[in-house]
Amino acid sequence: MAATLEASTLVDLQHWPRSPARELFRKMRRVRFATFGMAVLTLMVFCALFADLIAPFDPMKPNLDLTLEPPSLQHPLGMDDLGRDVLSRVIYGARVSLLAGVVSVAIAFLYGVSLGVVSGYWGRAIDNLLMRLMDSLLSFPAIVLALAIAGVLGAGLTNALIAIAIVYTPIFARLARGQTLAVRGLDFVEAARVLGARDLRIMLRHVVPNIMAPLIIQTSLSVAFAILAEASLSFLGFGVKPPEPSWGSMVSLGRGYLQQAPWIVFGPGVAIFVTVMGFNFVGDALRDALDPRLSRRFADKQ
Repeated sequence: MAATLEASTLVDLQHWPRSPARELFRKMRRVRFATFGMAVLTLMVFCALFADLIAPFDPMKPNLDLTLEPPSLQHPLGMDDLGRDVLSRVIYGARVSLLAGVVSVAIAFLYGVSLGVVSGYWGRAIDNLLMRLMDSLLSFPAIVLALAIAGVLGAGLTNALIAIAIVYTPIFARLARGQTLAVRGLDFVEAARVLGARDLRIMLRHVVPNIMAPLIIQTSLSVAFAILAEASLSFLGFGVKPPEPSWGSMVSLGRGYLQQAPWIVFGPGVAIFVTVMGFNFVGDALRDALDPRLSRRFADKQ
C-alpha cells in the first residue's frame, strides 16, 4: 500500500504543471550558447548593482605615480593616463551600459508599441500619419539620427538615453503595427467587438498579449544595439561626461595611447563585445523558445 502511494505521488509530481517562466527558461537553456548569454547578463547585472563592493579601487581617483602602468597582479587591466585603475572603471561602466540599454529600450518599447497598436488597429488616416512619421525617422541611419538629437539636446547621459529611445521607437512601432494587423481580424477579436467591448479594452486585453512574443525578442536584441549606441555617443563626446566611467568614453580616451598603452582600450572593448554578444545569444534563445513551431518540436522530444 505504501509503495503504491509513493509511486502515485511520484507520478503526480512528474505531471505537476510548471510555471510559464520556468518552462521558458528550460526551453532557452536547450539553445546553443544561451547559457553563456544568460551568464554574461547575470555578471553584468551583478557588476552594475554591486560595483561599490567588488571594484578594487576608486574609479575616479587619479594616481599620477602610476600613470599608464601595465597590467599587474594588483591592477589586472593596468592603469590609464591619469593613473586610474582600468578594471574598476570597467566594472563601474557596466552601470552606464545597463542603464542605457534597459531605460532607452523601455521608453522606445512603451511609445513604439502604443503607436504601432493604435495605428494597426484603427488604420486609415491615423495609420498613414503615424507610419509616415515612423518612416521619416527610419530613413536616417540610426547613429546619425542619434548624434543629431544628442547634438541638439546637449551632452549627458539623460540626453543620450532620449536620443537612443527616439531612434528605436520606429522599430517597435513598425513591428507592433504589423503584428496588430495580423491579429485584429481573428475570431476572438471579432467576438469581443460583437459583445460590445470598447476599442481600448480590446487592444489592451486581446491584441497586445497576443503580439508580445516578437516584441520581447526585439527588445532583447535592441538592448544590445542600444549599448553599442551609448558607447558610440560616449566615444564621440555626447554621452557620459568625464570623469564618470563609461565604456565608450574609455575607448575614446585610450585611442590616443594604442601603441603606448593598449590595455586602456582592451578592457572596455572586450566588455562591450562580450555584453552585446550575450544579449544577442539571449535574444536568439528567446526567439526559439517563443516560436510555437519550435515549442511543439521541443515538446515532441520530451
